Amino acid sequence: MESEARPDTDIGSQGLRKRILQMGHSWLTPFPGDEVQVHYSGRVEGGAYFDSSRDRGAPFWFKLGQCEVIKGWEEGVATMKKGERAIFTIPPDLAYGETGLPPLIPPNSTLIYDIEMLSWNTIRDLTGDGGILKKIMTEGEGWATPKDGDEVLVKYEVRLENGTEVSKCDEGSEFHLGDDLPCPAISKAVKTMRRGEKAELSVRFSYGFKQIGNEVTRTDGAIPPNSNLIICLELISWKSVIDIMGDKKVLKKIMKVGEGFDRPSEGSLAKVAYIGKLENGTVFERKGSREEPLELLCFEEQINEGLDRAIMTMRKGEQALVTIQADGHEVSGMVSANSLHHYEVELIDFTKAEKYIEFDHSFTDEEKVQANALRISCNLNNAACKLKLGEYLEASKQCTKVLELDPSNIKALYRRSQSYLRISELEKAEADIRRALTIDPSNRDVKLVYKELQVKQKEYIRHQTQIFSTMLSRMG
Repeated sequence: MESEARPDTDIGSQGLRKRILQMGHSWLTPFPGDEVQVHYSGRVEGGAYFDSSRDRGAPFWFKLGQCEVIKGWEEGVATMKKGERAIFTIPPDLAYGETGLPPLIPPNSTLIYDIEMLSWNTIRDLTGDGGILKKIMTEGEGWATPKDGDEVLVKYEVRLENGTEVSKCDEGSEFHLGDDLPCPAISKAVKTMRRGEKAELSVRFSYGFKQIGNEVTRTDGAIPPNSNLIICLELISWKSVIDIMGDKKVLKKIMKVGEGFDRPSEGSLAKVAYIGKLENGTVFERKGSREEPLELLCFEEQINEGLDRAIMTMRKGEQALVTIQADGHEVSGMVSANSLHHYEVELIDFTKAEKYIEFDHSFTDEEKVQANALRISCNLNNAACKLKLGEYLEASKQCTKVLELDPSNIKALYRRSQSYLRISELEKAEADIRRALTIDPSNRDVKLVYKELQVKQKEYIRHQTQIFSTMLSRMG
């Protein structure tokens, strides 16, 4: 730690000066509203010391920005880091002014303070109206905080302002952020906390108890009306929950964080192991293991779409619980409509579909076959995405790339015919459909798009007939 005195520096434009005697431990400084703990000694310039917390043997506490100390202190202490010690020269206008503080401080006195920043408790107004004030008692780890939907584990103690205990949980309580809780303040505060953080909340009555109509949900019938609360809260841990599809029908809860930041993309070769369970715990599907993982191409319709998309959000080594609502996506026949099924999934490893496969002049014959298979998979997946986005011309181009490599690819013919239909290229759509049915006469998807084509052809003929009839009537 550096302890050499430094030159004086100006703070603001009213004559406040600061000379650092000892550097602080970090770059953080307190904010207005924080509870600051300092040691200090003060004297009039050219005179003897008139006050010292060190002589009293007890640090001095005050709230920064609350007018509890002179203005020179407010401005000077706000620049200090934890562990820092500095000499402040405070002009009369930022001290006790023309009146002074008789008999210790004469009028128009410049004051010299030796201040050491010991620590501070960070206090935040979480509601902007003083309804929930949060004081950090123990800093948490890292920088991440939980969000709505995440599953959090907390310990808490709820007391009235007079110290009467209302509720307590030492073992840990688990809930989802966003759930209706009797005490809304806990959910709001937890979303600002880091793992391992401990905080004390000062909570007004309206934020402490959930209002239901004119009634108030209380944990104890003996709570007096309009009681404010003090809540000691600790965030032990949380599991991130991700809404995969944006409709809350496919939710992924991370049980074990994976490695790095990379994730599989469309066409990636993923190695996974998963177990599918019904709500009652019955296993209806089991695929792969760590020793012999299931290998699949992402977004290639090899597994349930919701599970497929969830795997594409995972990192190598990640373990997750994926919950899928049956009415939203195709599921096993064992799962009834509107029920949930749960997949315990581990992404063991994956290989991304990289663009370098386009330049395969140095590949062996076997590698070229594999590269073509991967290129076909990527282009088919891109075509499916473009169709969903309504980019039909781009979708047809992706399918054409596939058909240049594999002229008999049913999926490419099917998706290109869909694209042509959407842009009213009916002749091209019919050519692709007939070609696909020649290759696979029983293909259900192709037959359905053929029916759609026939409807559009009839509409087109009807439209042309009306135009022709109108032309003839005008000529007559």
